[in-house]
Amino acid sequence: MRPMKQTYSSRTADKFVVRLPEGMRERIADIARSHHRSMNSEIIARLEQSMLQEGALDDDLSLANDRPELTLHERELLQRFRQLSRRQQNALLALIAHDAEMNAEQA
Repeated sequence: MRPMKQTYSSRTADKFVVRLPEGMRERIADIARSHHRSMNSEIIARLEQSMLQEGALDDDLSLANDRPELTLHERELLQRFRQLSRRQQNALLALIAHDAEMNAEQA
């Protein structure tokens, strides 16, 4: 999985086939539409959120504030992001994902 702070091309992204229980694909599609993002973006956002809540991605994504590779701006963004409610975080991530998809389509 790619770090959240990086964008990736669908051409170079790792691919993984998942078998979904009956009806789940439609539910994911509905939720993704309501968040104005693709099913892929919805699934990735939910996986990242779940893994972050468990602390499973902290080291992999270099999200600790004291990491030397983070710039001052990245540290400030991370600190402010963590102060947002879960709803606000999801809205911001959806907006960023939508913007990235729009930019990719225009390129």
